[in-house]
Amino acid sequence: MFQMDSKELERLGAAVTSKEIKQQPLLWKETIDIYNREKENITAFFTKLRGLGRIRVIFTGAGTSAYVGDTLLPYLRNKVDGNEFSLESIATTEIVSNPYQVFKREVPTLLVSFARSGNSPESIAAVNLGKQLVDSFYQLNITCAPEGKLAQMVKDEENSLLLLMPSGANDQGFAMTGSFTCMMLSALLIFDPQSDEQKQKSVAEMIEMGNFVIQEEAQIQSIVNKDFDRIVYLGSGSLAGLTREAQLKVLELTAGQYATMFDSSMGFRHGPKSFVNGKTAVFVFTSNHEYTRKYDLDILEEISRDAIANVIVSIAVEQESNFSGERFTFAAGKTLDDIYLAFPFIMFAQTVAILASLKVGNTPDTPSATGTVNRVVKGVIIHDYQE
Repeated sequence: MFQMDSKELERLGAAVTSKEIKQQPLLWKETIDIYNREKENITAFFTKLRGLGRIRVIFTGAGTSAYVGDTLLPYLRNKVDGNEFSLESIATTEIVSNPYQVFKREVPTLLVSFARSGNSPESIAAVNLGKQLVDSFYQLNITCAPEGKLAQMVKDEENSLLLLMPSGANDQGFAMTGSFTCMMLSALLIFDPQSDEQKQKSVAEMIEMGNFVIQEEAQIQSIVNKDFDRIVYLGSGSLAGLTREAQLKVLELTAGQYATMFDSSMGFRHGPKSFVNGKTAVFVFTSNHEYTRKYDLDILEEISRDAIANVIVSIAVEQESNFSGERFTFAAGKTLDDIYLAFPFIMFAQTVAILASLKVGNTPDTPSATGTVNRVVKGVIIHDYQE
């Protein structure tokens, strides 16, 4: 697919999505360049915030954009200075429907909004509710569309910072791909206390691993060619957060023709494992952390011994201990934290999703034949909230 000519991809209805998956390593380089250019503004904004005392930081978005925060949170909450920041991930859909359970008037709050277009009604409403319900309210808007409402509304606001992603990250396909990874990388670079030199090194390894996914499309195709109609993604920590986005890509691009599930590697045994049958593919994002990796390998070996799934694959960096069964293995990234593995790992899942879409005869660029699911959500009524 990544090597097909443009005419064949257009015939398949996959030209846009395949391009947007493939270009992500290039976009990651552009994203860290933007971070370096904006570093002075970012530093000044956070210096002002630190003068307020301990800040509540809420990562937010809807759908894929919400999963940015879900993936970042397990890593960052143990890295940032807890005396300065408390971190949470709360979807805009939860904020808008239950603002009285989310915002606290007396607690200084930074809302970090992730949005591809910035035009989702929930994104705008979450910001407006924050302004209404919090006395000291600040915004960091990480978005891909400079003309979007979320970008436009903070242009002249003193308590706000806008960070625009590379133009190529403003995905034109139905499913978010580069927008997800670039927004996640931007927030990671901002909040990760590691040195800029170490961040640069980690991103360089990520890029190498992302390019490896493209080079090894044939192996992924061979997996997708197998007989299954259910897909499970499992992982631990940040990689557990990533499983939500991985399964959503399959659900979106196949228009629900594959049943999907996600869970943590340990949580899967507690009932959700009942989902697995003889036509199930189980993919496990395998941790680089020596301790956590043991639990990921345990569930892989357990499902293999149970002989209940037709396909079981570990997505992992080659380490001393590995799954005894099928593996999609990276040689690079041996010392990377799991949050940095999330970027090439989701490229693997995106590739599975587009290949699965083509397998069932769908068109990945426009997968919802009924039009009832849209690139930018429609049909949302925002109701006025009165305290």
